[in-house]
Amino acid sequence: MYSKQNILIRFGERVREIRKEKSLSQEELAHKADLHRTYIGMIERAEKNITLINIEKVAKALEVKVTDLFE
Repeated sequence: MYSKQNILIRFGERVREIRKEKSLSQEELAHKADLHRTYIGMIERAEKNITLINIEKVAKALEVKVTDLFE
């Protein structure tokens, strides 16, 4: 079982990985997801426990399935 902190770290790393694969800056991803740039940074650094609604926004902005963010 994952600890709370471990799942946040893995999720943030996955968001960063996909964002970089798509050559997007944090600011560009934030704009596409209708979220603040600093919020994206906090997700990637595992400082935010992101909501399901915002997970879906990030997935759509990255043009991936929600489940892709958890691989």
